[in-house]
Amino acid sequence: MARWREDEKDSTVYRITGARQSLDDDVRGRQRRYIVAMVIRTVAVLLTALLWNVSLPLAVVTLALGVALPYVAVVIANAGRENVPSLPSALAAPSATRALPPAQQEAQKRS
Repeated sequence: MARWREDEKDSTVYRITGARQSLDDDVRGRQRRYIVAMVIRTVAVLLTALLWNVSLPLAVVTLALGVALPYVAVVIANAGRENVPSLPSALAAPSATRALPPAQQEAQKRS
């Protein structure tokens, strides 16, 4: 096993800002959005019951919200993970920044 000399160490710092969100964080976020939507639905259904004899048009709007929101919440919760537009710079091939060891340079020239 070869030991690294101080001048051979790679001092490149890689940024991971383009990395995907972890699976746990993604699931937790979708669960949180679903719970918020269901709390809003519960409030809408309660407002429907309270407003039915007071303001019928407003009660119908809250009823429609209470009926439509579960479908929308499930579709949003099951939408899946976000797409990463490109690879993070840490995963990009840094071919121009590193030189091959002399033995590999010779092998590459021959092929």
